Amino acid sequence: MFGQLYDRALDGERCWVRHDDGRVRKLPVRSWLGGRGSDARFDRAVVEMCEGPTIDLGCGPGRLVADLVQRGVPALGVDLSATAVKLARSSGAPALRRDMFEPLPGTGRWQTVLLADGNIGVGGDPKRVLRRAVDLLHEGGRCVAEFDVETTGIDAGWVRLESSRTIGPWFRWASVGIDYVPTLAAQVGLAVAGIHPIGKRVVASLAVA
Repeated sequence: MFGQLYDRALDGERCWVRHDDGRVRKLPVRSWLGGRGSDARFDRAVVEMCEGPTIDLGCGPGRLVADLVQRGVPALGVDLSATAVKLARSSGAPALRRDMFEPLPGTGRWQTVLLADGNIGVGGDPKRVLRRAVDLLHEGGRCVAEFDVETTGIDAGWVRLESSRTIGPWFRWASVGIDYVPTLAAQVGLAVAGIHPIGKRVVASLAVA
C-alpha cells in the first residue's frame, strides 16, 4: 500500500504525506521507531490498555509489540513492509509480514486487537478495519484503537508519500474523529467501553458487544 518510500523512510529518508486536496503533513517515523523520538507517554498508556494475547495490526517497526512482550504479554505484530517487520524482529517483537485482511494466526482467539498510529484508516475504510478486528477477537475481547483529535466524522481520501527524490503512488486512507466512534462501533458490533485522552492523542477501547 505505502510502496517503497515507506521502507526508505524507516531507513532514514525524509518523507512526508500529501493529501489529494493539497495538504501536506510530516511522516512521524521517529515516533514509530521508538526510543528517544517516541511518544513515551502514549506508548506506555496504550500498552497498559492491552490485556491478554494482543495482535497489533499495522505494527510498523514493532515498538508497541516489543513493549508488550517485555511486560510478559503474548503479542504479535502484522505489517506489509519487509523493512518494518525486519526492524520489529530485531527489537524482539514477533512480527508477521502479511496484509491484515489475509488469514492470520489465532483468528477468533485474540483478547486485544491494537490499532495505533492511524491504522484505523487503512485502505480508507475504517468500517472494514474494525470488522477485521471483530473477526480476530474472541468473546469478551477488546479493540484498542487510536482516533484523530482534529477530525470530525470520517475524512477519507487519496494520499501519497513523497520525498525530495521520489513521489510514491496514490492510495486510500482515512482519519476518524472521536465524535464518530459510537456510530462506527455500533455498525460493526462493538460497544464503546472507554475514551482515553493521552496528551494530544486519543484512544478508544471497544468491546465485543
